Amino acid sequence: MPATDRQCDVAIIGAGIVGLAVGLHLVRRIPGIKLLVLDKEAEVAAHQTGHNSGVIHSGLYYKPGSLKARLCVEGAAALVRFCREYGIPHEVCGKLVVAAKEDEIPRLIELLRRGQANGLTGLRELDGNEIREIEPYCAGVRGLHVPSTGITDFKLVAQKYAELIENAGGEILLNHAVEGIACEAGGVTLETPSGTVRTRFAINCAGLHSDRIARMAGARLGLRIIPFRGEYYMVAPARHHLVKGLIYPVPDPRFPFLGVHFTRRIAGGVEAGPNAVFSFKREGYSRTAFNLGDTVSTAMFPGFWKMAALYWKSGLAEMYRSWSKPAFAAAARELVPSLEKNDLEPGGSGVRAQALDSSGRLLDDFYFVYHDRVLHVCNVPSPAATASLVIGREIVNKLTEYADLSKVLVVAG
Repeated sequence: MPATDRQCDVAIIGAGIVGLAVGLHLVRRIPGIKLLVLDKEAEVAAHQTGHNSGVIHSGLYYKPGSLKARLCVEGAAALVRFCREYGIPHEVCGKLVVAAKEDEIPRLIELLRRGQANGLTGLRELDGNEIREIEPYCAGVRGLHVPSTGITDFKLVAQKYAELIENAGGEILLNHAVEGIACEAGGVTLETPSGTVRTRFAINCAGLHSDRIARMAGARLGLRIIPFRGEYYMVAPARHHLVKGLIYPVPDPRFPFLGVHFTRRIAGGVEAGPNAVFSFKREGYSRTAFNLGDTVSTAMFPGFWKMAALYWKSGLAEMYRSWSKPAFAAAARELVPSLEKNDLEPGGSGVRAQALDSSGRLLDDFYFVYHDRVLHVCNVPSPAATASLVIGREIVNKLTEYADLSKVLVVAG
């Protein structure tokens, strides 16, 4: 249905899993609300959600007390219940985090401490022999078993959110890119190629383009979305026996990335990856993808060069693994020594929207900004998909700190 001269109580910009989770919480919390979800693509979950590895994270990695830690543990449990209720394929299969070298053991112990502080149960330290009891082809000096980690298909989850929103009377308008925003005393006007949407409040869940939507609405964030492409290989079917479940390295605490790891997919197959390389295009899923506007936008942001000065060595190493299959295979063999280069086949990729501030700091936690009747969801990296149901609730609660949603009840009723 065209958006021409449409009116609603709340409009959500972005039909990824977070935007849809916000919409689902709104229609459940306020029956009869006039809700619109707009997205520029022809389908929901077209970008970060649709290119997700499918891991239901446990909450092991995150700083105790952070919003990510609290929402991930609660959100993972809520997501598993949701998948059970609606018959979405999933499996709570557990995972191993493996220290390949002695100097990684202190970081592994710190992960154990964080996991326990975050409320995870069943965590178990493993020696080399115990690692091989779970993963016979995995090598490591010490390991950590995390039984609450799972796998699912987040695109199916997002599609179910969309279905439930529409069943409750909300509308999802695809092929509706937001090209202009005017914030006024009584509401917000969104301009799309198909017409105008007037809403009392808007929520910006535009992911890779959330900073642009924020600037369009007049908000000053002091940050920029930097796209990082994650590139995967698939393990050849004849070698699937090398990986029974999920195997992760001990991550480098300086980066919000987990390193090359192995993930069994819910639909079958085993992924190896990802690399994490700077993308010259916000929706650039190939090594050669390039967009001049996206690249200039990044290059003009002072924080990018400060980050580059700090991490250029790691960045070059990631780029080298991106272009060199033998180098990637060598990194993967730190966990599974018998894996050969020819055991890896081309896989998919995804682009992560990572917020970077002007000091060059990669934002680690979720980050929200409210400005002129628009709540901007500026940084929702992993575990956003895992925690989407409770993040949706958190975002609506955040909106109520600034907006009186009880008045929406009057309009909706």
